Amino acid sequence: MKRKLAPGIILLVGPKHSGKTSVGRILAPLLSGEFTDLDEVIETQTGTSPRELYKKGAQVFRDAEFNALESLLAGSGKNSSIRVIAAGGGIIDNPLAMERLGRANRILLVYLELSPETAWERIRLAAEKTGELPPFLVTENPQDTHRALHERRAEAYRKAADRIILTEQKTPEMIAREIKNGFEIRV
Repeated sequence: MKRKLAPGIILLVGPKHSGKTSVGRILAPLLSGEFTDLDEVIETQTGTSPRELYKKGAQVFRDAEFNALESLLAGSGKNSSIRVIAAGGGIIDNPLAMERLGRANRILLVYLELSPETAWERIRLAAEKTGELPPFLVTENPQDTHRALHERRAEAYRKAADRIILTEQKTPEMIAREIKNGFEIRV
């Protein structure tokens, strides 16, 4: 059965490199909506990349993440279209943000589920290109750190999600269409 979706927000969540931004950029036009990447809002508001903010401290980044989310939610009631937002992979670890999302109306949390092995491979390949791992994985054993973090977050995302999309072996286009096809859009 398709769920009716009135104008509101679809928040894409999931691990780093699960395709949230790629899927969001495709999904928004399919729904005649707008797309926003939360990391881009953070960078616009702070003048600093999320990676650099995180290097200053996890709480510094989480505060900026909450402020960016709050500004998006405050502005969402002024628009009559659907907004698709790609959140950072760790928003589930931001209690203020998750509490705020829990109080918001018309938000659907869509979890893009990806295996820890595939996520790690994508992180590893990206690190080879950039020359550095994400700051939260700069530990004695980054792969073990990633696996523990991934598994803990996956459990939390499954509990919080309104919809879970398995993304293994799917292109961003396939995932976006799967999300769209699960809803009957009411405008």
